[in-house]
Amino acid sequence: MRKAAPLVGIIFGAIFIVAGILVWIVVSTTLSSQKITVSSDAPCSAGRNVAGPISAYCQATVIDEHTMKITGGKTYAELDKDDPNRDTAMTSSFLQASLFTSVVAFGVCAMAIAVGIAFVFFGVALREPRSAPAAAA
Repeated sequence: MRKAAPLVGIIFGAIFIVAGILVWIVVSTTLSSQKITVSSDAPCSAGRNVAGPISAYCQATVIDEHTMKITGGKTYAELDKDDPNRDTAMTSSFLQASLFTSVVAFGVCAMAIAVGIAFVFFGVALREPRSAPAAAA
């Protein structure tokens, strides 16, 4: 068990690191392929393509601001069923949810990478030290 635990920690750590990096790349590539540009009036990342957690968050935030202007500060649930802006509010909610989901995905990837690094460090730390060569008599 003493010899297996460090190896298992290092292997699991490597798997977490690789999985975190691969999923980060997939989410980033998927967002990039949508060709979304952060609105010019966004509080951050204005004019940049949405491809990472910060730009996705900024675009979701500005979508909410635009929607609140259109709906007079009301959310989808607060609008009357016959309000012509209800479809806009619904679409806005879907877009924001999608962008915030990608932000969460990036966070989970970062956490997986950090946990993987910790596993590798623990695995290395648990290894038995090599025997020192015998001192010459």
